Amino acid sequence: MRKFINYLKECYVELVHKTTWPAWNKLQSSALLVLVSTVILALGLAIIDFCFQHLMTLIYTL
Repeated sequence: MRKFINYLKECYVELVHKTTWPAWNKLQSSALLVLVSTVILALGLAIIDFCFQHLMTLIYTL
């Protein structure tokens, strides 16, 4: 149990004192980039799914 407590303490020290966190404006711009990329990818996949659905409907009605 003592090893686990030491591990948690070391994790805390590393996160608080040794980790370099990005600036708030950099974090916001990165989050915005991820959000925009996700929306574009979702729209692209929705278009592909729509086209594939209509293609399969056309093939099965022949």
